[in-house]
Amino acid sequence: MHAHRVVLNSRPGKNGEPSPGNFRLEQITLTPDLKDGQVLVRTLYLSVDPYMRCRMNEDTGADYLGPWELSECVDGGGVGLVETSRCSALAEGDVVTSFNWPWQTHAVMMGSSLQKVDSQMVDGHLSYFLGPVGITGLTALLGVREKGHVTKGANQTMVVSGAAGACGSLAGQIGRLDGCARVVGICGSNEKCRALVEDLGFTAAINYRSEDVSARLKEICPDGIDVYFDNVGGSISDAVIEQMNRGSHVILCGQISQYNKDVPYPPPLSDKTQEILQSRSITRERFMVLSYMSKAEASLFELSQLVKSAQIKVLETVVNGIENMGVAFCSMMKGGNIGKQIVKISD
Repeated sequence: MHAHRVVLNSRPGKNGEPSPGNFRLEQITLTPDLKDGQVLVRTLYLSVDPYMRCRMNEDTGADYLGPWELSECVDGGGVGLVETSRCSALAEGDVVTSFNWPWQTHAVMMGSSLQKVDSQMVDGHLSYFLGPVGITGLTALLGVREKGHVTKGANQTMVVSGAAGACGSLAGQIGRLDGCARVVGICGSNEKCRALVEDLGFTAAINYRSEDVSARLKEICPDGIDVYFDNVGGSISDAVIEQMNRGSHVILCGQISQYNKDVPYPPPLSDKTQEILQSRSITRERFMVLSYMSKAEASLFELSQLVKSAQIKVLETVVNGIENMGVAFCSMMKGGNIGKQIVKISD
């Protein structure tokens, strides 16, 4: 049978911005004969995420991430349907997901590399397994719980950067549900600001492209900042950290502003910011969700309940067609998405 796949056509260079031309669409033929343990899957949805920028480099800079190879099929989070199975654990019609789903319309995969999921957990919104009820949701929930030290009734203020992205939009809502008195989002457009406040229940939002972040934070956070969920790094984070209280906490989730630069992860801080962290005893620890997988099952169940009861609202930006994977990825890296960026591959 024929299928389409996306391969890495070229690398953007360590300091380069990715472009859709870094990816190439190819037609391939899949053999219909499955070996023991294999399944044929039809891809429904694929995810594009900031960490993938690191995989475009020959050296990802992260020991847990392998680089994508030139002219090889790209992979990432995906969800699909089993069409044929020679794996005893999976049957035709099962919905399955994986972190390493090939960017293909159909694929032959080992059943053991797939996780079977129950569509009732997401009320049939299968793309949610790539966002709020998947690794993105786990990152937000466990990041806030493990590193945020949010205490109900403590009148805490939380700031989230990259707040209209997949993870930030969930983290702010979780902070509010867990007891933060004030949740402030920083993002890059007035439309995003409006979504955060009107749809997701953030207290306030700041457009870093058109507003003075420091001045607005002083105005909105008169008692300083207690928890900072950091998705972006760079000058925005310097501005937030400057207004953090003694003994407060930075949840270091991502540093997207630095991903097109050849710097180590996490990127080095300015002397001034480093000094603030030390003198005010602010914790700033890198958060790696993969270190907390023992809590994944219970956390995914909780996220499912929060989404189904509409206590967490989900924002998605959906693009159609495998031929648009590169376009969707590059758009997401520039902030073109509100909520999780998803590519729909088939119905």
